[in-house]
Amino acid sequence: MNTQVYLAYDFPLLSVLWTMLGFAIWVLWFFLLFKIIFDIFRDDALGGWGKAGWLAFVIVLPFLGVFVYLIARGKGMGQRELDQARAQRKEFDSYVREAAAPPSSAEQLAKLSDLRARGDITDEEFRQAKGLVLGDAVPESHATSVTGLTGDEQQR
Repeated sequence: MNTQVYLAYDFPLLSVLWTMLGFAIWVLWFFLLFKIIFDIFRDDALGGWGKAGWLAFVIVLPFLGVFVYLIARGKGMGQRELDQARAQRKEFDSYVREAAAPPSSAEQLAKLSDLRARGDITDEEFRQAKGLVLGDAVPESHATSVTGLTGDEQQR
């Protein structure tokens, strides 16, 4: 029984480098393959049969399919990716503007009215909150709760 045991020094440094290069190229190949598959489904100009044909071509003959796809549709692939990135950025910016904007007086009054209709706040609390929303003078009960002093004590 003659079994060879390979030790670390039996695998030369150049072989390690070639193995790492091969693995990196293999990972890049799969990255490119999936990027093309996502682009096939992202493209609105292709119909259903066109998408099915390209997908079958890329899956059945992966090397040839990927290279032909890159030659035939590579320029549009970059443009579609840019368009998608711009659309995502536009949606994000509009969401941030919407989330960061303070609610308008009308929205605040509608919420207060809804709270009063449900009975969560009394009519007096509604009037005080309405005065704060509309920018009227600060009610005395609010001034007392903030400073701990009544209106007469604040004037002194």
